[in-house]
Parts: sequence; structure tokens; C-alpha cells
Amino acid sequence: MTPAGTRQRDESELIARIASGSEPAFVALVARYQDRFYSVARRMLGDDGEAQDAVQATFLRIFRHAADYRDEWRTSTWLYRILTNVAIDHWRKRRRSGDVAEPIEVASRPPSGAERIDLDRALSKLPAEARMILILCYVEELSYRDIAKARGISVNTVKTQLLRAKRTMRKHLSEVDK
Repeated sequence: MTPAGTRQRDESELIARIASGSEPAFVALVARYQDRFYSVARRMLGDDGEAQDAVQATFLRIFRHAADYRDEWRTSTWLYRILTNVAIDHWRKRRRSGDVAEPIEVASRPPSGAERIDLDRALSKLPAEARMILILCYVEELSYRDIAKARGISVNTVKTQLLRAKRTMRKHLSEVDK
């Protein structure tokens, strides 16, 4: 069995053990995913506290719904689907309340002063779904197929959202350069 296949089997077994109430399995899953989840939530929400809240809410949801997991999904795809739904819900709530802190650090190397402000502004022009797809693709390096499954959309929709997101960001960044 390939290392990826072994990892998938191990993670599926972890979820099955969590579904049966195993606290050590849940602790192991949290240890495996908490940093990656925080990174995605932080980039999406742009706020440490809110990102931490989103990650905690994600793990709570995973614990409560582990019995709903189906083996036909890659475990990581199922987990990212929960995370992205929670992060987008947090972002929408904040937006409705008028408290709109912007996301940060989509690039793996931190941008410098003006570059960072421009990137933040360009990201803020994107709808939540497009921003999340951009993060999953370019930061988390998930495949189009995995993003589609995680978000419950088609691969073509992923490609379309990415294309629109890149156009919107390019347009905004070129306007800033003028």
C-alpha cells in the first residue's frame, strides 16, 4: 500500500474511533490538523482570535459528527469541508455585523509593507467562497478535485472561481499600481 493509502486508512480509522468516543483518537487528530486548520482559518478570517474560534468549532463539529463520515471521501477532504464551512460562516457573520477585518498572508513568503496592504485589499474584494478556494489551492495545495469535494461543488466551478478570483485580484492590483 502506498504511503498516501496508509495515511488515508490510518485517518479513517481515527475517525471511526472518534465516532465510538475515543478521546485519544480525537487528541491525535487534533495534533495532526490543528496547525494546518489554524493557518487556513487565519488566512481566511484575518484575525487570530476568530481563527482560533473557527478551529475549535471545527474540531467540535468533527467530534460530534464523526459517525457521519463515509469512507468514499478522503478523510482530509471531509475535514477541510468542515473547516471551510465553519470559516465561511464566521466570515459571513462578521460581515453582517459590519466588523470586517481583512484576511492576511496568502503568499507563503510574507509580503513587504505596500505589497501586503495591496494583497490584503485585493483579497478583500473576493467573495468568501472564492477566497477560500484560492487559499485551498495556492496555500494548502489541494487538488481541484479535493477542493471541489471539500466545498461541495464541481471541478469546473473550482476552476471558474479561481479564474475569477485571479482576475479580480489582478484588476485591483493593477489599479493600485496606477
